[in-house]
Order: sequence, then C-alpha cells, then structure tokens
Amino acid sequence: MKIVISPAKSLDFESKLPTKEYSQPLFLKEAEQLNKVLAKKKPKALSALMGISDNLAELNWERNQQFTLPFTQANARPAIYAFNGDVYHGLDAYTLETDKLESLQEKLRILSGLYGVLKPLDLMQPYRLEMGTQLKLGRKKNLYEFWKKRITDQLNSELQDKELFLNLASNEYFGAVDEKLLKVPVITPIFKDWKNDNLKIISFFAKKARGTMVRYILDTDAKTREDILGFDRDGYQYSKEHTLKENQPVFIR
Repeated sequence: MKIVISPAKSLDFESKLPTKEYSQPLFLKEAEQLNKVLAKKKPKALSALMGISDNLAELNWERNQQFTLPFTQANARPAIYAFNGDVYHGLDAYTLETDKLESLQEKLRILSGLYGVLKPLDLMQPYRLEMGTQLKLGRKKNLYEFWKKRITDQLNSELQDKELFLNLASNEYFGAVDEKLLKVPVITPIFKDWKNDNLKIISFFAKKARGTMVRYILDTDAKTREDILGFDRDGYQYSKEHTLKENQPVFIR
C-alpha cells in the first residue's frame, strides 16, 4: 500500500525526536533550484506571492536565505516530525512504536511544493511553499507544471502492480499527481460530519481524520480495501449509503 498526504504550514523543529533514523529527499537538486528562485525575492515580494503577512514573509525570507546543502541532523529534521498541522496531529507520529517506523517509511509519502515527494524520515529544512503558489520557473508557469511528471514518475516507480494507492492529500496537493498516468487505481476516502441535519466536509475534522486513518492503517496492519473500510476511529464509520463512487468511500459521524 502507498498513501499520500499533504504537508502542513505549521512546523515543529523543537520537540525531542523519538528516533535517530533519517533518510535523504529524492529531489534535493530540484528543491535547491526552487529555493534559489525564492531566495532572490525580498519579503514584500514573498508576501505578495504567497498572500502572507509581513511577519511571515520576513520569517520565510530568512528560511530561504538559510537553506543549505548537504542536509544533516544538525540543520534539518525528518519530515514526519517537522510538520505540525491537523493531519499530523491525527497521525501522532511521536507515539508510534519504533517497530512501525519501517512500515511508515515504506507506505507513506508526503507531497510538497518545495521537495516534491518526501518519505517520512527524509530530512527537510523549514520552508513555506504551497503547491498552488504561482511561482514561475523558466518555462514552467507554476509548481504543478514543474512537479507533475517528476512526482507521477516517482510514485509509479515505487508502486507494484495491483498495489493499493490511498489518496489522503488535499485537492491542492493531489493536483500535482497525474492520476490518469498512475499504474494503479486511486482510492480517495471522504470524511463528513453531520451539521444542522446535513452531512458536510468540515476542513479541520477532515484533515485530522486523514492523519488518523494513516495511523489506523499502521496500527492494524491494514492491507486491503476492506481493511480500510473498517476504519472506525474518532466516531467515523464507513457509509455505503452515502458512498456514490466505489473509489471514493465516505466515512461519516
């Protein structure tokens, strides 16, 4: 099984790491290329490009200036312990048993505007570059054009025939994958909550549920589609009634 998730804007480079294991990103040359473009932009330009506050622009200007190779444990951090958003709270990697790390590293991939594809233990330096940012790179008018073939080819090189592929990323990030060219079908779970007598996707809850599903898969050693449909954490249950497409199972609570 392969699972893709989105990164997070919030980062944690302070908490004590539960492991000394790490790996190196596959697309470091590309990340360096992107950072060189970003590093030339002043804070005001970053603020306009990314739609962020002046304070955030200053912070990320500093990050762009400090980007340096090679990545080491002294200047970088494993991605799964660096991202700190809702998805990662649901996954809660800090409490994952160390004997599950190998499975996590094998199954999970994090899509990234700067790094393309990250394995959980891949080292990364702090950054902010959302996939939807309209950053031009030579003839490439945005990050989707820059990354789509690279990311899709990499995922295909890792996928086995008939292997389950679970998309738990946001639309913004999964848009960097050419789904039509993937060698296996994609399963995209949908998480909905009852609110005012209507079922709705509530962003905060859906993000956390994506991470919780990753944790469920690791904890239960889920292997099949039926195993995934057994997801029952935080009050969610698979609803055949509300599932309109087989490859988009709906979980409700």
